[in-house]
Amino acid sequence: MGDLIGYARVSTLDQDPALQLDALSAAGCVKVFTDKASGALTSRPQFDAMLDFVRKGDTVCVWRLDRLGRNLKHLLSVVEDLERREVGFRSLTESIETESPSGKLVLHIFMCLSEFERTLISERTRAGLQAAVARGRKGGRPTVMTASSLDIAQMLRKSGKSYREIGSALKIGASTVREHLAKVG
Repeated sequence: MGDLIGYARVSTLDQDPALQLDALSAAGCVKVFTDKASGALTSRPQFDAMLDFVRKGDTVCVWRLDRLGRNLKHLLSVVEDLERREVGFRSLTESIETESPSGKLVLHIFMCLSEFERTLISERTRAGLQAAVARGRKGGRPTVMTASSLDIAQMLRKSGKSYREIGSALKIGASTVREHLAKVG
């Protein structure tokens, strides 16, 4: 029997992986690899190092399934790769392990449900945005270019000032100045 190798991931640099690290340590992981990166990324430095480190007979352990990846296809690919290499997989929160046929079945069901939930959230978000637009709400950040700022920008541009100089004077970005001046001709 091999070692239990942990993998922890937080999505942003200001998040703390302590909860995951404590759980992985309590589970008996002899080594834990930790990334501070989005799960959507397929290449994560510590994830890649963990994959290089594990050997036949080891078991990769995560606190929750979504720590390994957010995408069903990627998650299945990783688990299948581990399986080919005769490396097990365990998720502590969902009590899933791939060393048994029933564990593999539960893993696939959880991953399908997780993907389904993300799809529903995405659909609800899109429907909410469409409903807001139908009610006349305009999305996005409010413009920093007011009518008076635009007048000033036009005047400065006619006097030969660069977009950067105008942006600096108005305390806005040069690309914003260029974009708004292009709209008015």
